Amino acid sequence: MKKTWWKESVVYQIYPRSFNDTTGSGMGDIQGIIEKLDYIKSLGADAIWLCPVYESPNDDNGYDISDYRKISEDFGGQKAFDTLLDKMHQKGLKLVMDLVANHTSDEHYWFNESRKSKENPYRDYYIWKDGKNGGPPTNWESFFNGSTWEYDQLTDQYYLHYFTKKQPDLNWENPKVRKEIFEVIEYWFEKGVDGFRMDVISLISKPDSFQDTQYVKFQDTIINIYANGPKIHQYLHEMNQAVLSKYDIMTVGEGPGIDLKNGPLYVDEKRKELDMVFHFDHLFIDCGEGGKYDPQPYDLPKFKKVFTDWDNALKNGGWGSIFLGNHDFSRMVSRFGNVDEYHLESSKLLATLLLTLRGTVYIYQGDEIGMTNVGYPSIADYNDVETLNAWNEAKKKGKDMEEFFKIVHSQSRDNARTPMQWNNSENAGFTNGTPWLQLNPNYIDINVSQQENDSNSILNYYREMVQFRKENDVLVYGDYECLNEDDNELFVYRRWDKDVEFLILHNFSENDLRFQKNMNAEEYEFCKTNVQEHLDDSYLLAPWQTKVLRKKTK
Repeated sequence: MKKTWWKESVVYQIYPRSFNDTTGSGMGDIQGIIEKLDYIKSLGADAIWLCPVYESPNDDNGYDISDYRKISEDFGGQKAFDTLLDKMHQKGLKLVMDLVANHTSDEHYWFNESRKSKENPYRDYYIWKDGKNGGPPTNWESFFNGSTWEYDQLTDQYYLHYFTKKQPDLNWENPKVRKEIFEVIEYWFEKGVDGFRMDVISLISKPDSFQDTQYVKFQDTIINIYANGPKIHQYLHEMNQAVLSKYDIMTVGEGPGIDLKNGPLYVDEKRKELDMVFHFDHLFIDCGEGGKYDPQPYDLPKFKKVFTDWDNALKNGGWGSIFLGNHDFSRMVSRFGNVDEYHLESSKLLATLLLTLRGTVYIYQGDEIGMTNVGYPSIADYNDVETLNAWNEAKKKGKDMEEFFKIVHSQSRDNARTPMQWNNSENAGFTNGTPWLQLNPNYIDINVSQQENDSNSILNYYREMVQFRKENDVLVYGDYECLNEDDNELFVYRRWDKDVEFLILHNFSENDLRFQKNMNAEEYEFCKTNVQEHLDDSYLLAPWQTKVLRKKTK
């Protein structure tokens, strides 16, 4: 397997408006990131993925870009960005930016021109269609509820938007659009940026024909209509040859609708497209027919199967991304751990899981201190457009809004977007102004400052495990095998190469449990654990305990 810096990297994801505010605006800024570079470096991170800081009207918090080459003054502008990039490189940190190439803002110059007339040179930069039977061209539903089509009176046509109506989709069929995007990528690489996380890149190729969907489950519509279009691989290969291949950079594509069958195609080294993708099989694991806001129970075997299946699919010539949360999903410990009784233990268990699987590891800001979901008292406290649209849709359908509010508490993207909890002073040290989004009240107990000097803290455990991964190449490149696929409470797997073997055990339960496999425990020596119990019995685990064992060398 070919070794590269981006396979070995631990990437720290920053949601800039919630990270650190130095101006009192209530919104994080680039100078705030510069202030915290030593903190990020202390985690052992090698790279930062920075969510969008471009010029934007912020209908979807920066994922609606109005100028691809301009850093928003809200974040400090171009000068601050140049300083950030320079200081990061001085400290040996790489910068991965967000590329949002499926859509722009409706305030982008291209779209302003496009909507002026059907003859405008920019008309074909977007997807315009006539209506059907007095309504939109198809019955497609957007990711944020409502139709994917918005009527524009000026030219009596509809434009396509998979997300909000202020995020019109670009027409990648048009070679001029592709050229424009490739030039944007080149512009940032020439500045010294080290890679791109490519937002919803699996959606850029649209279907050959625009027909109504017959699918009941929204996820099926994504997989079969919106994602993996007929020219997706042509476009990505073209992008690779035109720009990506000319630089020593990393690419990771966000892939809604990517599955085990088509996912490996995006990252097959021989095809020369992308380095990695984010699939969402584990993060959509609890989505019912109605999607994210129709949560259904799931079990540990299903969760394990996702990691095992993807490792198998990518082990020959591809590469994976290992993550348990980001800015679009609930906090990982609230979702996959136990925040009520075992917050410390389950946060550390999930850290161990992240840092002992094969693939590039992504840590989302705040997860390294065990930040949790928020649960605001009123829907008026929520900011996220997806949440608010889901709320309005549920109301329209006459749902029990008290029950639906509980779903909002668990599913809202605002759970991951509450400001970073630096200390227990007012506003958690995030801002001395009014925060753009209310803090989680538990910042009094869960914050960086309180954990810095506590040797048993979640933060210091992350540091320890990142270092352990870096010292053991086998945890990056070695083989993987799950040893108990059907077990409902334990997740046990081996990682090995020709020189070293690790056995890793995680107890996802509130009970003392023993791993019952017919293996000789005496063959293994104890390396790491998150709980100081059962240290003399390799296969016995306390609630939410994780153990890393190394096979003894003969």
